[in-house]
Amino acid sequence: MARTRKTFAPQLDIAHILSVGVLAHTCPRSLIDEVLTDVGKGSRRKRLLPAPAVVYYVMALALWRTSPLEEVLRVVSAGLHWLGDAKHPATQPCKAAISQARSRLGAGVMRELASRVLRPLARSDSLGAWYRGMRIMALDGACMDVPDEAANAAYFGYPSASRGASAFPQIRVLALIECGTHIIVGVEHGPFRRSEQEMAEQLLPTALQPGMLLLADRNFYGFPLWQIANASGARLLWRVKANLKLAREHDLPDGSYLSRIYSIKDRARKNGMQVRVIEYSLGKEASASSEKYRLLTNILDHTLAPADELATLYHERWEVEGVFSELKTRLCAGGHTTLRSKTPELVEQELWGLVLAHFAVRQLIVHAGLLHTIDPDKLSFTHAVRTVKRRLPQAAAIPP
Repeated sequence: MARTRKTFAPQLDIAHILSVGVLAHTCPRSLIDEVLTDVGKGSRRKRLLPAPAVVYYVMALALWRTSPLEEVLRVVSAGLHWLGDAKHPATQPCKAAISQARSRLGAGVMRELASRVLRPLARSDSLGAWYRGMRIMALDGACMDVPDEAANAAYFGYPSASRGASAFPQIRVLALIECGTHIIVGVEHGPFRRSEQEMAEQLLPTALQPGMLLLADRNFYGFPLWQIANASGARLLWRVKANLKLAREHDLPDGSYLSRIYSIKDRARKNGMQVRVIEYSLGKEASASSEKYRLLTNILDHTLAPADELATLYHERWEVEGVFSELKTRLCAGGHTTLRSKTPELVEQELWGLVLAHFAVRQLIVHAGLLHTIDPDKLSFTHAVRTVKRRLPQAAAIPP
């Protein structure tokens, strides 16, 4: 049965226009022009869809993921015109023109823009973002469906299925997040077959900084990646698998102990790195079903971070799962989890737009938490998305 095409009202209300202002506040026009010039995408040719407008359009796709492409562009065009950008008159190109404009822009502009915008936002007085002066961070990955087009299938690949074949190709996404604010600080992505460890080796050297405390699940541990993360100057608290051999070199008063880890290539075990090991169980100690945890940290002094505190803190790692839920479903009230670009480059472009839109919403939540002394975790992301789209005049880049 034919479905009714979803459209906005013929006359856009002020709330739709103001949501474009939120994106313009996060990514000012001056920054976009600077990035376009640096990436070599600046143009003096007068177009119906100039590159800066396309940048805002790509971000707006994340806010209206169930709306037709032309309708989203109508919101962006009207919003930029209302916000006072005379260079962007309200326009309504066809779907083919939109696709051509996005292809001209490419993915590099959005990637570079994200590298300049994404950053930690917690202040020294922010609630829930710090542990003994260290900024709590978490690392994890997830997969997102992309349209089942030949180009996407060839580049991204399909996940395995127990029966038959998977319905959609998938892009694998790795994110470094600030736990206290749910702000995405860095992103790496690639085909489904690319491992999270390989992506982490590319992401951590640039995104991880001294003063951070990085939490990571046991899937990430490996001597080379530990070396890379440790070289950044950050503190590490990673879970490791039970079959990792760790000699007990020195017992510490808090129940943890010092040990050494080695590269698998170091068969003589001469060039190890000293670590501190914390072991504990969840559930009744005598129960066979209780889950056992082994954590490694490069905080060797137990007085700086007692074992019981680190064991409690490690479970903040699950905050990153909430971030992926926000990206994949809650940023769109309709729960539309599939990206809709039909070529690998435009999928990448759309992903960066999604990450930037998420940052814009989270930035509002962080500011609201600071204003009212509330932990950002206590504020609803879904409500914030609805507010951005409908009821927040204060969020406009230029006051009415």
